[in-house]
Amino acid sequence: MFKRDDIDALSDNRKASDWAVGISVVICSAAYFFALFFWLSADATLDLRINRPGEDGKPLNAGPSGPLAVLKGVFQKFDGVASNLPGTWPGFRGPNFDNIVDDSHPLASAWPDEGPEILWSVDIGDGYAAPAVMDGAAYMIDYDMENKADTIRAFSLETGEEIWRRSYAIKVKRNHGMSRTVPAVTDKYLVTIGPRGHTVCLDRETGDFRWGLDFEGNYGTTIPKWYTAQNPVIVDEKAILAPCGTDVLMMAVDCDTGDILWETPNDRGWKMSHSSIIPMTLLGKKMYVYHALGGIVGVSAEAADEGKLLWDSTWSATVVAPSPIRVSDNQIFMTAGYAAGNMLLQLSESNGEYSIEILYENAPSEGLACEQHTPIFKDGALYSIMPKDGGSLKQQFVKFDLDGNLLWSSGVEKRFGLGPFMIADDKFYILGDDGTLTLLDASAGSYTQLAEAKLEILDGHDAWSPFALVENRLLLRNHEHLICIDVGLT
Repeated sequence: MFKRDDIDALSDNRKASDWAVGISVVICSAAYFFALFFWLSADATLDLRINRPGEDGKPLNAGPSGPLAVLKGVFQKFDGVASNLPGTWPGFRGPNFDNIVDDSHPLASAWPDEGPEILWSVDIGDGYAAPAVMDGAAYMIDYDMENKADTIRAFSLETGEEIWRRSYAIKVKRNHGMSRTVPAVTDKYLVTIGPRGHTVCLDRETGDFRWGLDFEGNYGTTIPKWYTAQNPVIVDEKAILAPCGTDVLMMAVDCDTGDILWETPNDRGWKMSHSSIIPMTLLGKKMYVYHALGGIVGVSAEAADEGKLLWDSTWSATVVAPSPIRVSDNQIFMTAGYAAGNMLLQLSESNGEYSIEILYENAPSEGLACEQHTPIFKDGALYSIMPKDGGSLKQQFVKFDLDGNLLWSSGVEKRFGLGPFMIADDKFYILGDDGTLTLLDASAGSYTQLAEAKLEILDGHDAWSPFALVENRLLLRNHEHLICIDVGLT
């Protein structure tokens, strides 16, 4: 039985406990309302990001990749064999780096209701990488999500059957796809660049490993937004590359030995863009022209001073995907997306010293521009798909003269996305984001459509990869399939 003192003690303890609970409730409530006040007063959109092309940031894992990847990797042989089909597509934008096929096979000017015949298709990894073709085989770099590896693959041009593949382990997270480059091929060599800047040279026919470089690990390269899109170039059995690293802007590697033949210093500290090196002859001198993040450069390709920086010109474009275009013996046209617009440069030379004059620089609504692919220059005019910020011409296919005058457009009823376009047999081929292939008369004085076909296998999104055309066989892809269609005469 409790005594009065015990009851009083219990009462005091209960009061103390109630007081402590009350204080805790007050403190927690104050903390809650304090946090709620700051949350409501903060910018609620600060950390929100929409997964939309061109509006998301750098891949989360795009920093230094740690230990150098073992680039020799693993080789696998399959049942496919190279065919006897003729024709070559040696790399980015074709034999002349201009996306124009001058000596093309006769091609159809109309297609049946079901569209061109699909000769074969293969499943591929998520990305925008496109093939190169040599001696009856198609070569491309892919990404194997299951095994987390860059994968260099060879297919029969005739059947699409895989001939061989070589894979090396490298972790890449999807950021609008992974692989997005076109190999460079010759009769002897195959050079690829992976999404994290890993560059590999193989024997083109057998897939035997020759050498490899890691741009991040070897040169301190900052991998650009949406991974590496620079396409390798082979000139005179040398791989011409632009690591844009801590010390080296551009370089040449002997394809046979892997020896570094020359390096151009990166004195301005410019970064790698999505653009590619384009060999040009300007003022009678061979040079390599490249648009880095920071500006455009010309590097000598002549034996006497190969690798020497001849000239440079700054440009503040923040995202550069199109490559430079030679439009005359001393002029270069450049464009980029994301409000950069366009620029026309004029080169002059005196006693071996080069200088650059900017003839004009326009906003995207004031002249021809392109966000992703490189415009085509033919017969004194430029052709392109205008970017989303191209004013009233946005996403239309257009023709401009070099003075910036619009000559014709596809019109408001015919808009395209970010997909590829090329000229062959005096015809334009344009691929829409949804897999619709459009055929135009390139010799007409206006936008003149000849045919259109919805390639259902490419339906979905982001059918943005470059074309490869060999004779009557057009290779194109989306995020899941690489297909080969017959665009020849029936």
